[in-house]
Amino acid sequence: QVQLVESGGGLVQAGGSLRLSCAASGRSFSGYAMGWFRQAPGKEGEFVAGITWSLGRTYYADSVKGRFTISRDNANNAVYLRMNSLKPEDTAVYYCAARSLGAVTTDPRLYDYWGQGATVTVSS
Repeated sequence: QVQLVESGGGLVQAGGSLRLSCAASGRSFSGYAMGWFRQAPGKEGEFVAGITWSLGRTYYADSVKGRFTISRDNANNAVYLRMNSLKPEDTAVYYCAARSLGAVTTDPRLYDYWGQGATVTVSS
């Protein structure tokens, strides 16, 4: 059974930092692109960041560029999202996702597996 499990969410003050982790299990994720999405209360979900398998190319939403960093540990089937300079508008449930075709896309419908989500709350 394929599982993506996020951890590392929590409550932080504006300007603070958090690191989200996503542990993948149940199959090899060799060749998979990994992404982070988020959904704020009352808003549609949005792409946050993504990383390819082979070259580790990274992609970011404009709203987080320069503040967030995505990385992955292929040997351990893990992906991370380092979030710095957090703002109240970053408050959301953050989801880890895996896509078998290996290319990062901002379209959530094209990802094959999803985690259950980790809540990030940024207070002002």
